[in-house]
Amino acid sequence: MKRLMNMMIVASASMWALSGCDNSADTAETTTSSSDSALTTADSSTKAENTIDWSAMDSGEKPADLSNYQYPFAPDSQNVRDYAEYFKVDNTTAQHNLTVSMASNEALSKALDQLSENYVSHELTDDKDMTLIIHTTPEVKASNYDYVLSGEFAKGLVLPIEIVPDGKKSEVKEHGEMAE
Repeated sequence: MKRLMNMMIVASASMWALSGCDNSADTAETTTSSSDSALTTADSSTKAENTIDWSAMDSGEKPADLSNYQYPFAPDSQNVRDYAEYFKVDNTTAQHNLTVSMASNEALSKALDQLSENYVSHELTDDKDMTLIIHTTPEVKASNYDYVLSGEFAKGLVLPIEIVPDGKKSEVKEHGEMAE
């Protein structure tokens, strides 16, 4: 089971990395916009506080009503039960977290477009209140945002994002080996 979860994490990380590789159209769009939104400064000796432009990340989607949300996983499916057991959460939380985690690349890629070289690592919490925590260099200002997913897979689900400027590296070691 642990190997399966490690493989899922590695596969997700690979998808995140691959989807962020060709952002030439986004980059061209960003460079033509005002220089105020740039996250780097010409003089690197000054320690500027850069912020994420959350309005640029806004999906335009409204949060879904979770009381009748149609998740892509049945609450009693093997995937949901395995997730619940592994992360010690109830099936409802597992169903929600499994769906959000698989769709989280949507929000992460938008944040990475703005963070550029200020990005250090990221993690998803697996508790009742799943959060995407993005670790950055100290030059980025700490902030929070509730991102509403817009892709069909998790449309309307909310993924809280926390920017933490602590420079913390990921705990993933080599190709799927997790730190103990």
